[in-house]
Amino acid sequence: MKLHNVRVHKSDENLAREGQLAYKIAQVAADPVEVTDEVAEMVINRIIDNAAVATASLTRRPVVSARSQALAHPFVPGSTVFGQPQATRVSPEWAAWANGVAVRELDFHDTFLSAEYSHPGDNIPPILAVAQHAGSTGHDLLRGIATGYEIQVDLVKAISLHAHKIDHVAHLGPSAAAGIGTLLGLDVETIFQAIGQALHTTTATRQSRKGEISSWKAHAPAFAGKMAVEAIDRAMRGETSPTPIYEGEDGVIAWLLDGPNASYEVPLPEAGEAKRAILDTYTKEHSAEYQAQAWIDLARKLHNQYPALVDPANIVRVVIHTSHHTHYVIGSGANDPQKYDPTASRETLDHSIPYIFTVALQDGSWHHVDSYTPERAGRADTVTLWNKVTTVEDPEWTRRYHSNEPQEKAFGGRVEITLTDGTVITDEIAVADAHPLGARPFAREQYIAKFRGLADGVLEESEIERFLGVAQRLQTLEPHELAGLTVTARPGLFASVFSPKGLF
Repeated sequence: MKLHNVRVHKSDENLAREGQLAYKIAQVAADPVEVTDEVAEMVINRIIDNAAVATASLTRRPVVSARSQALAHPFVPGSTVFGQPQATRVSPEWAAWANGVAVRELDFHDTFLSAEYSHPGDNIPPILAVAQHAGSTGHDLLRGIATGYEIQVDLVKAISLHAHKIDHVAHLGPSAAAGIGTLLGLDVETIFQAIGQALHTTTATRQSRKGEISSWKAHAPAFAGKMAVEAIDRAMRGETSPTPIYEGEDGVIAWLLDGPNASYEVPLPEAGEAKRAILDTYTKEHSAEYQAQAWIDLARKLHNQYPALVDPANIVRVVIHTSHHTHYVIGSGANDPQKYDPTASRETLDHSIPYIFTVALQDGSWHHVDSYTPERAGRADTVTLWNKVTTVEDPEWTRRYHSNEPQEKAFGGRVEITLTDGTVITDEIAVADAHPLGARPFAREQYIAKFRGLADGVLEESEIERFLGVAQRLQTLEPHELAGLTVTARPGLFASVFSPKGLF
């Protein structure tokens, strides 16, 4: 890997294309380097993972809405839409939209956390949609996805967006555009222009993840993917982008991020170096914000060890000592009253560590639907215990959260539970059980089990087996077989689902 210094340049400095971050990203995307076997295996895992969480969300309102929009844009050859028959094709940007919402709705797929936050699996829907439409091979798709992950992870390692209240999907637009560029074998100049357009159109505030969190949380990454597809289309027609998009004196860094004196060191693979960043990412065992994963696992453990913790009458207070991010974004440090509101939206509850820890502690389990129902959130004993749970920032856990050393990096913390008899129960966890360094790391077997579990009752058994067979042959798939990288809902699943109407 090579570190690239990125800073703001005044217009009269005339920063050459070759010195611009967008151009360097484009060079990485255009590099014909092959994908390693280890990366190929992980790409397959994440295709299965995305399909699993998309399948589980097929009847949820935001997904139904996005799918209805996509189905209003039929196109040939086009791309498939999760839940629909393979023969049903829509324009690729709308497939990226619908499938992106389906993948993101449950907040249940992969993650990478560093200077910024991200869900790199959000790259897959737009890249796959273009691959199906363009007649690409499975090998082409593999290379495109490896690039999407590489660029997003590299940007996330170097450039914080949330510090300036910019939503993390501003790193997704460029990474998806780069991945599509690799998929299609485009030249550096075309990819460069698409990256600039994709970034320019996907910068937005983090209000989508603050206060009363709305259904736009699932739509935001899908919008970035859709914009990446459209940016590639325009760039292929010869259209250009704002330049330099990152470094310009009126550009993203100068006015949206750290300002005119900012300087970043962005790591990117050197020419001929394999794109391995997907191996740094990790998926979720539970449907909740990633920083909640380890806390669910710890709460399950405490539930089994101390049955008395189920009853709030036995507890004076619960204090979670954790990282800056967990405290201020999904903890009591956010000062969002909605995080303690039993009538809050599901999107809000899955960003409330006091709620999540309480329910997991009482139930000893976590379910992507049952743990979020209004009935579950409104249970009197849960509300009582929930209001006894607070978070505080611990500098050591913040340091470990930001560590670049894999063995040190942590997303958990320490909990102190004070009982009414004066006993204090203390325990800690660094990473989730499913993390590569956790108690039960996910491998192909676990990805398949997750897919089977979430597809149960949604897909017919034959469809489950068909999809798994196609996905695991990714590297050898012919163009006509890429349509198989979708799922068709069981007959009757959508019979009682209301499809909303809009403009089209």
